[in-house]
Amino acid sequence: MDFTELRTAVEEAELVDAHAHNLVAIDSSFPFINAFSEANGAALSFAPHSLSFKRSVKEVAELYGCGNSLESVEEHRRAAGLEAVSSRCFEAARISGLLIDDGLKLDKMHCIDWHKSFAPVVGRILRIESLAEQILSEELPGKSSWTLDVFTEMFVGKLKSLADKIFGLKSIAAYRSGLEISTHVSRKDAEEGLSEVIQAGKPFRISNKSLIDHIFTCSLEVGVRFDLPMQIHSGFGDTDLDLRLSNPLHLRAVLEDKRFSKSRIVLLHASYPFSREASYLASVYPQVYLDFGLAIPKLSVHGMLSSLKELLELAPIKKVMFSTDGYAFPETFYLGAKKAREVVFSVLCDACTDGDISISEAVEAAKDIFSQNAVQFYKMSLAVKSSSVNSLSPNFVKVKSNDSKNHISFVRVFWADTSGQQRCRVVPAKRFHDVVTKNGIGLTFACMGMTSFTDGPADETNLTGVGEIRLMPDLSTKWRIPWVEQEEMVLANMHLKPGEAWEYCPREALRRVSKILKDEFNLAMNAGFENEFFLLKNILRDGREEWVPFDSTPYCSPSSYDAASPLFNEVLTALQSLDISVEQLHAESGKGQFEMVLGHTACLHAADNLIYTREVIRAIARKHGLLATFMPKYALDEIGSGAHVHLSFWQNGQNVFMASDGSSQHGMSKIGEEFMAGVLYHLPAILAFTAPIPNSYDRIQPNTWSGAYKCWGKENREAPLRTACPPGIQAGLVSNFEIKSFDGCANPHLGLAAILAAGIDGLRKHLCLPKPIDANPSSLEGELQRLPKSLSESLEALKEDDIFKDFIGEKLLVAIKGVRKAEIDYYEMHKDAYKQLIHRY
Repeated sequence: MDFTELRTAVEEAELVDAHAHNLVAIDSSFPFINAFSEANGAALSFAPHSLSFKRSVKEVAELYGCGNSLESVEEHRRAAGLEAVSSRCFEAARISGLLIDDGLKLDKMHCIDWHKSFAPVVGRILRIESLAEQILSEELPGKSSWTLDVFTEMFVGKLKSLADKIFGLKSIAAYRSGLEISTHVSRKDAEEGLSEVIQAGKPFRISNKSLIDHIFTCSLEVGVRFDLPMQIHSGFGDTDLDLRLSNPLHLRAVLEDKRFSKSRIVLLHASYPFSREASYLASVYPQVYLDFGLAIPKLSVHGMLSSLKELLELAPIKKVMFSTDGYAFPETFYLGAKKAREVVFSVLCDACTDGDISISEAVEAAKDIFSQNAVQFYKMSLAVKSSSVNSLSPNFVKVKSNDSKNHISFVRVFWADTSGQQRCRVVPAKRFHDVVTKNGIGLTFACMGMTSFTDGPADETNLTGVGEIRLMPDLSTKWRIPWVEQEEMVLANMHLKPGEAWEYCPREALRRVSKILKDEFNLAMNAGFENEFFLLKNILRDGREEWVPFDSTPYCSPSSYDAASPLFNEVLTALQSLDISVEQLHAESGKGQFEMVLGHTACLHAADNLIYTREVIRAIARKHGLLATFMPKYALDEIGSGAHVHLSFWQNGQNVFMASDGSSQHGMSKIGEEFMAGVLYHLPAILAFTAPIPNSYDRIQPNTWSGAYKCWGKENREAPLRTACPPGIQAGLVSNFEIKSFDGCANPHLGLAAILAAGIDGLRKHLCLPKPIDANPSSLEGELQRLPKSLSESLEALKEDDIFKDFIGEKLLVAIKGVRKAEIDYYEMHKDAYKQLIHRY
């Protein structure tokens, strides 16, 4: 048979996507990997091994012309920007109508109107459960109490007021209590359900079955009166639903209720794996229609084909509709459209071959499925209705988390102190949202004067137990904890009172110096860290517990990685869920030592990512019965561990550290050379920030690739500063430079702030680099200055270097010096005390 006409009709069809959600900003905390899977938490570790994931990543990479990997796609979309990738995806998808359910709350999501740049017709679908929760979150006038009558009156009134501004309603009852909905809930049961929800407190989440059934019935009554269709989630989704209760056959009570015989209901997601059940319902109930979004493209090719074929086994073609269920990322809309065209064409070809329909009927079916059915069902043939953008109250709580649906019990509030230790306070989720987000957590001044050996302020820090600050959570850093059920974590800023930064705050110090770089030179610094760490296991030796290396293999050993790969697969999945890019990892030279390289990003974000990365590695190591330590020299006869950092400078989206052509003597721009010259000049003092404990200097030794001499080199791994020309960079040019004198005990915000301060001094003074060293610096010992051999020497260098006071702040600098002095004194007196640092770093 000649299917040319059918192929043309399918490929040229303009699509109406009647089931979708809002896109999010390019820097949203919602992880991009969720574009390819309904999984969350630990289950995401297996997502990259699914058929649909592998296929989808490849297809997006082909669209963008980038590398076939999740990381390459993410890098492309970050570089191009959201508007560019959205235009590319929607242009390729050819979506002419877009109906958005904005009840799925995502971090930094765009309003409905924003999407009008990408589709001619954009409208709103109202999620009834979200509306009900928003109404309950509002204060009643006169401090009166909620009753079922008051709530119902307000809820129905709101629905009626929005009826002419929306294209339909939507229910996620399947996610809350299931589809066995009673249309005759007793008043007593509904009142008790409302009371249960109110008593649970804010933020409200309605999951009581009686109340949900009451809300659903009220909504369907309004839908019938105003001729609004009702979308119902059915079939699969994430683990927040009980799949057994999302079978659409449970809707029989609704479909048999005479009040709703004129309703119009669309079952979403092809009701997979209940596609045949959905097909049956659509064939025998006039009010039931079908939508196959999410099943296409989330299933395998075979799964998509069989699911659509099952829908068409009994259901009239006039009742089957396309959608993407696209959300958060424009790539989901492109994939939904692309695979739908392929699957619909294949299924209709088979139907023609089987003799079910003719080619001309198949052409008509394609037009119906892709657009005409939805146009008629949602009354889109009328004048386009103006969408009601964000009609929910601005006080409606938006959970900024990579898994907003699942219940959260605790939130961990993190900070890193002057000694580089990561600490946290844990707050019940309700208190976090009700109190902490506005007022913070009280914390003693002494917290920024503590050392690595005791939880008390050092004498010369000028910080004591008198005085209190507020830990204010930075909600842009709030994430679901990948390794623990029902918890989130967030990084904190330090304020004297909400809105007033404390001058000892490390994140504020880095922000302040970054602003100077931006204001004076229109530059932004990007950073990427290499994490070196040891995995240790606990053994009994002579009746005593000891921590010994995980294994005894050499550098880049395949067997070492193989033994640890289950752990690293979990680590990678966890980091991806936090939107932290991993470029590579390998076994290092030490016994049980590994290195994990993170992608580069804006320096504040890079420092935040480093804190979270250490937490992920430590936590997942504990899960596997191991201890991960980032301390510089956990055993004096072993190789040391660093946190080498790669730095580059960006202006208007371009890397300006690199020379614009090959004429530069060193392959770097004048900006790059002057900045790097400033860092080299001040490096002895910088070490007091980046190598902050006496043990750090056991690592910084000649012939250990740690940078022991004050010099720089081109691809010289014995130099503390090294310019790099990674694969993909034109020969003769360098894209960044590396600082090796940075380790896992350093507070990353303070370390980067010190580096920035030194670099800005180089830019201001137009400093020049000396000649690069192209030999082992230890062979030139008489010609080169040795970097500080101890924390005492780097502290003296800091005391003699005046530039840091203006950049870092005098009071914070005093505290840093006081902590370093205490570290020197203690470890000088207690020679073996460093061995306990494996439990702190």
